[in-house]
Amino acid sequence: MDKNKIKDKFRKEALKNLKKARVNNYKRDKLITKRVYNEIKRSKSKDIMLFIPLKTEPNITPLIKLLREKGYNLYVPFINGTSFKLVPYRLPIKIKKFKIKEPNNSYKKVKKIDLAIVPLLGVDKNYKRVGFGKGMYDRFYEKFNKKINKTIFFQRDIYYINKIVTNSYDISADAIITNSIVEIDI
Repeated sequence: MDKNKIKDKFRKEALKNLKKARVNNYKRDKLITKRVYNEIKRSKSKDIMLFIPLKTEPNITPLIKLLREKGYNLYVPFINGTSFKLVPYRLPIKIKKFKIKEPNNSYKKVKKIDLAIVPLLGVDKNYKRVGFGKGMYDRFYEKFNKKINKTIFFQRDIYYINKIVTNSYDISADAIITNSIVEIDI
């Protein structure tokens, strides 16, 4: 089986498992977001890229609220064609393409990011990101990578495949924060 077929199969299996595990995650989300908050404080980051969570991702809304109250500069993806740009996190939040929640567009130019918190489905043997299949983070990083000091992959449960299924352009992280790593054998 070729690499892309294995990656697609892995992605489907990981997504199926994430959807099954969507109930009773309040406590798990609280624990994992506390770890992210501690990493943010420890790194002394001020300009932070986050995401507005999908149903399969940890609910980081309380973390976003806390960071806003403490004066951090928060930026989230705003879909722009086949990639995204960063916009300041602000209300109101609207549901857009792919059921992704976004604030309104902004003309503010983001010059740098101290810390990027990136959601994912899983990682391969090289610990590179396997995302949801749209390639938006890969295209964003291709243009913005030199302006990001540190990247953390973040998910309740990260799925792992003991094969190389990613490409040279798939992103990697400086750290992974998760409750558990679950191996999927394909």
